[in-house]
Amino acid sequence: METREQPCATAAGPRLEHGVVDGVATVVISNPAKRNAMTADMWEALPGLLESLAADPTVRVLVLTGAGETFCAGADITSLRDPARRPQELAVRAEEALAAFPRPTLAVVRGHCVGGGSQLATACDLRFADQRASFGITPAKLGIVYASSSTRRLVALVGPATAKFLLFSGELIGAERALRTGLVDEVLPADGLEQRVRAFARVLASRSQLTQGAAKEFADGRTDRDAYWSAQARGSGDTDEGVAAFLERRAPRFTYTTEPGGAVPTSG
Repeated sequence: METREQPCATAAGPRLEHGVVDGVATVVISNPAKRNAMTADMWEALPGLLESLAADPTVRVLVLTGAGETFCAGADITSLRDPARRPQELAVRAEEALAAFPRPTLAVVRGHCVGGGSQLATACDLRFADQRASFGITPAKLGIVYASSSTRRLVALVGPATAKFLLFSGELIGAERALRTGLVDEVLPADGLEQRVRAFARVLASRSQLTQGAAKEFADGRTDRDAYWSAQARGSGDTDEGVAAFLERRAPRFTYTTEPGGAVPTSG
């Protein structure tokens, strides 16, 4: 697999950093002065960044994390004082762009994952956390109406009772409770999280994007794409390659690539 690394942003101040190595794109929420809170500019920048990564055929997996020992403490409260920027709308647009990313997405959570941070984490396909992570959805502390789309996504993930507990109270829960409720998929020791994420991202990157793309749509509730994906499977070559690799006892070399607005097979 091609190895290509893009330099992360080096400018000071709140920003989204990103890089791509061995098919794994990593996006880092960086605002250390405010525990990686998302500013209006960061919310606004995220959809465009995701669009550019989705258009890159070498990207097979997206990892979202925070700089240092915090995932994201939510929206920068000062942005809520600027209604002209419509910060809640910007947050929902960023969340929806992340949920629509055409390849597997994995949130890697250390420390606090609160408010808008939880909004982003739940928009990912999977969530891995360290044992010290904590999660909270806090609009009730600010008198904010949580978006209906965000609420539905949370309910689909953890069920109505846990969603109401989080939304009604705004209280934080620990990683083990988050694991029990389905809010996270794996909890690991802090010193083992990075190694596990690297290994699992390599696994995801090695699998068929045909399978992953169809599974992602079906799991997210699409009911009108069976014929589409059947046609994609017939023309992809991934099934023939997968069976041949199994019989020859070698790693498969899948070539099908999902792309924004659809999925197409590629060669090479």
